[in-house]
Amino acid sequence: MYERRAANVRKSALLIVTFAAFIMAVGWAFGAFTGYGYAGLVLAAVLALLMTWGSYFASDRIALGMSRATAADPIRHQQLHNLVEGMSLAAGLPKPGVYVVEDPAPNAFATGRDPKHAAVAVTTGLLQKLKRDELEGVVAHELAHIKNRDTLVMTLAVTLVGIAVLLSDFLLRAMWWGGVSGGGRKRDRDAAARPVMILRIVLLVLAPLIAQLLQFAISRRREFLADADAVLLTRYPDGLIHALEKLKTDQTVVRTASRATAHLWIESPIPRAAGDVHHAASGSTAWLNRLFDTHPPLDDRIAAMRTSALSGSGAPAPRPPA
Repeated sequence: MYERRAANVRKSALLIVTFAAFIMAVGWAFGAFTGYGYAGLVLAAVLALLMTWGSYFASDRIALGMSRATAADPIRHQQLHNLVEGMSLAAGLPKPGVYVVEDPAPNAFATGRDPKHAAVAVTTGLLQKLKRDELEGVVAHELAHIKNRDTLVMTLAVTLVGIAVLLSDFLLRAMWWGGVSGGGRKRDRDAAARPVMILRIVLLVLAPLIAQLLQFAISRRREFLADADAVLLTRYPDGLIHALEKLKTDQTVVRTASRATAHLWIESPIPRAAGDVHHAASGSTAWLNRLFDTHPPLDDRIAAMRTSALSGSGAPAPRPPA
């Protein structure tokens, strides 16, 4: 498990470096097309630094605010507080902030830059629809994200995606309104520079798509590891397995969620096609749906936990009925 965690951290670092290089490439293309030269590259670097620095210190407040999460009342939500505190002790973590999102859809997420500045939020639908051992599995999954520093990496990914979209959108607006400088037009008339210019335009047009795909790759890899860590914490895989099975069959979606924060939740809160909320499409479009999913399919996650439980050294301890 520790080897897989270390490998996951290395892959995350590589993805962050790739993000940064990609943003620099977008800035280079932006400066070249508008005639500002390397000023576009410098602008991208400054924006990346400022926005990443800001999101580092405010990531938890931003995510909680966007999701309209409020602090969980210690009396009304005593069971939730007890579960978070118990699982935090088991994971060797300080107890994070506990929040509730008033929404009938069962879901949860964790946020924060480090274990000392972290928060776990669950929807009221999750509290109503899950049994105690199932809720415990979900809490353990979110604490695993905090322990593995997944929340920080995912927040940085959101920031970098936003920069790429911002730069690309600004350039496309400049092109539409004729806001390209004379230097840019002169280079465009240069036949020798046209292939490079075409490459830069394609890069800028595809920048949001490429950045979003990199963001999805980060999220998918981490869900399997968080599931496995949650099972180690609870020592009862059926709790999280049954919770994910309920999420799979539930048709409600979180109203306060957005594509910017979708990857933070334990299950994607963004619906697909009508009548096909939690299952990947079949036929020729299945690969495309999977490409844009922020999470791996729930069936794959459930199967991975069942396989791990069967290959373990012993059967999990039985739990009393909730």
